[in-house]
Amino acid sequence: MNNNLSAMRWFEAISYCQAKGIEYVLVTIVSDKGSAPRSSGTKMVITGDRCFDTIGGGNLEHKVTHNARNHLINKEINPIFESFPLSAKTAQCCGGKVEILYEVHHAHCQHLALFGAGHVAKALVPIISQLPLQITWYESREAYLSTDSIDNVTPSFYDCPRSAVKSLPSLSWAIVMTHNHQLDFDLVSASLKRNDMPYVGMIGSDTKVKRFKYRLQQQGLAQEQLQRFISPIGELSIPGKKPIEVAISISAQLVQMLNQPNNGATSLDMDENETKGVVA
Repeated sequence: MNNNLSAMRWFEAISYCQAKGIEYVLVTIVSDKGSAPRSSGTKMVITGDRCFDTIGGGNLEHKVTHNARNHLINKEINPIFESFPLSAKTAQCCGGKVEILYEVHHAHCQHLALFGAGHVAKALVPIISQLPLQITWYESREAYLSTDSIDNVTPSFYDCPRSAVKSLPSLSWAIVMTHNHQLDFDLVSASLKRNDMPYVGMIGSDTKVKRFKYRLQQQGLAQEQLQRFISPIGELSIPGKKPIEVAISISAQLVQMLNQPNNGATSLDMDENETKGVVA
């Protein structure tokens, strides 16, 4: 893919927007009569703050861009047709006429915060980056941050767990698998105290999970909040404790959640499962 945003063609822009979870409008000239700046079949992509490719420029493109962004704001879901005479009305003197098709594509992409860059995380990311997720991959040790470029994965260094959790978008999911148990606890606690995060998963042994739940209760967290704490994590019918095996187990659970009608995790009954005692 062309990594220079300003030079992207419309088809590259679609891939880019879909990977990044960006809402966009695909604009197509579906018919042209007389003199027109571009012919039928010409396309461009318009987002809330960028335009990719062109349908000919000038006031026509300016008006189309304005209208496309209004369609995004208004959450239009059906294709929209609009005719433009290229005359004084559009401040263009071509004398022709074009019909424009707007196809609005809204972002339906779940945000996932992954904390930790150990062996399991490094096995997990290549798998879940192929799912409709926007992933922010957090690590408190800069040397461990991945430098690999994956469109829907954003590496991020953090030094304050609560600030990192506070910055997450509403309805984010969190997976906690850092190198430090106290850091794990701080991340889990901060995530559960946000009542808009439906899934807070953590790798841990039975003993670790019991201690965490006791400490969380001591902090005053209610049972409703603790129900969002998923540990053990993963689809535990999948056996094995190797990093790739655990990564596949976690990926399977995410697939289940993504395919639930409400796209949430709270209906998963994890209390019946046994813990995978894995070190992240």
